[in-house]
Amino acid sequence: MYFTDDDAIEHVASGIIDRTLPKSEWTHAGHFAAALWLCRHRPDLAKADAIRALITRYNEATHIANTDTSGYHHTITLASMRGAAFCLAGHAETVPLHIVHAALMTSRLGSPDWLLAHWSREILFSVAARRNWAEPDLHPLAF
Repeated sequence: MYFTDDDAIEHVASGIIDRTLPKSEWTHAGHFAAALWLCRHRPDLAKADAIRALITRYNEATHIANTDTSGYHHTITLASMRGAAFCLAGHAETVPLHIVHAALMTSRLGSPDWLLAHWSREILFSVAARRNWAEPDLHPLAF
């Protein structure tokens, strides 16, 4: 999914913040849209503890349980936030977010399985990685 304007990206981020985004819009592309918007416009919410609280509350509002096997995943979230921030830093502040998002989605981060180049399934999908940051065990992140 690509966004054609920044209003659509803000819609996703605002929907996460106010817990009104339809779950069907919380896709891989939607996650990165929200991450980019938060990094640019609300860096206070892009920090580890804040993003955990934000997504946990959103999940609860959309009836997704945050357990050891579902809902919020700390390692995936922080890796994705770092990837979004890295991509954003590679563009001038005047570049519209939907252009940055398109660049991100055509990069390796655009593939939903990009994390498996850095983490084994065993580590990435462990309870420990869901609860807390787990360092990559296959290949370090470049960001």
